[in-house]
Formats: sequence, C-alpha cells, structure tokens
Amino acid sequence: MRTLIIIPTYNERESLPRQVDGVREAAPDVDILVVDDGSPDGTGEWADERAAQDSHVHVLHRTSKQGLGAAYLAGFAWGLERDYGILVEMDADGSHQAKQLPSLLEHAGDYELVIGSRWVPGGSVVNWPTSRKWLSTGANTYVGLALGIGVKDATAGFRAYTADALRALDLDSVESQGYCFQVDMCWRVVRDGGRVREVPIEFVEREFGTSKMSGDIIREALVKVTQWGAQHRWHQVTGVFRRRNDA
Repeated sequence: MRTLIIIPTYNERESLPRQVDGVREAAPDVDILVVDDGSPDGTGEWADERAAQDSHVHVLHRTSKQGLGAAYLAGFAWGLERDYGILVEMDADGSHQAKQLPSLLEHAGDYELVIGSRWVPGGSVVNWPTSRKWLSTGANTYVGLALGIGVKDATAGFRAYTADALRALDLDSVESQGYCFQVDMCWRVVRDGGRVREVPIEFVEREFGTSKMSGDIIREALVKVTQWGAQHRWHQVTGVFRRRNDA
C-alpha cells in the first residue's frame, strides 16, 4: 500500500535534513509529508527546497505553532485525501530512527495500528535520565490501569495506522496534544475493535534542538486519562447492572 510518513516540525532545521535522508534510504518507496508550523528558523523553507528536488517529499505549511496533535491531524487529512493506505507518525529530531522504519512497515496493514515500543522486550531508550524513564513507564502503567488497554507504550509517537482505521475514527473530535494525543488515538483504535501490534525499537534522545515536552503536556495527559478512565469504569459498572436487571 502507498505509505506516507508524516513529520511535524517546529524549528527543526538542524535535524530535519538528516531525518529525511534517513527515511529516503531506509524506505525509498514511501512519501514524506513535512508539516511545518511556521518555524522561524527556516525549517519550512528547507523543506520546500527539498520537495522541489525530490518528488517523494511534500510540505504542508501552517501559519502558527498549534501543537503536535493538530499537526498530525492535518497530516492525516492530507494523506487520506490522496488515498495513502498507511500513514506513519515520526519525529523530526532523530529520536525515531529511520533505520527502524522497516520494522513498523513490515506489520503495517496487518494491524490497524503498529507502535514502535520502548517498553516491550527488545525495546530500549538511549541517553535518558532515570527520572525520564520513570515518568514514561509510570505514565504507561497508569494508562493501562485507567483504560484497561493492553498496550505497553501507549504514549509512543513512532507508529503506523491504516487509512481504514483512521477513517473509522471521529478525528474531528480529537483535541488532545502531546502524550495525551498518542494515548487518545491508541484508545480510539482499541475501542473501535482495531488490532494493535507493538514492535521493539531503540529510542534515542534528540541530538539537536530542545524537547517540546512541558508541564502543561504532562498535566493534560494526567487529567484527561483520569477522566477517560473514570468514564470507562462507570460504563463498565452500569453495563453490569443493566445486564443483571435484564436477566
């Protein structure tokens, strides 16, 4: 199936060329969509120059920094309009290594969602402090307990969706960002009956630029996952009572 790699950018002028080159080498037949949120460092301009030289590279310009979730949703819409069968999320900073892209694509299409996972056997992280590991593993444990989904790395951002899976979801209702966006999308696929496959990856901390993670992103994820979990458990409890009354 035709595959589109969606790479959101904001001030990624140093890292984006390396990532695009890596993707073109690892998976020569895929297309790349750079979704740039008006980067003042010239990221969008570089992407335009590359797209003019390479028919596999495309650019979607947005006027302001609107967040990771909104960038991916715009990329999904662009790809679905052009009938791509597989749509992949990938960071520009090199933490998602292009050489591992074939591992995701190997299973894409057989599952509605394939996740490059740090927390399954064979997965790992490089250059992370212990506190960052605890934050990620703790967040994923909490997601699993709150939502009851058997996914080890629901916050991971290196993932591949089938177009059919995305079309089946109400993407217009997705408002979450950052970690919360990834959890939200994963949970939507699971609730819709989609199959999820996790493949191990080595996640490498970025070499260039600064992390987009913030306290607001962490708080949003905590609050929303708690709300979703409470609603999920309430529906489970009320469903049990309804079935007993019907019996």
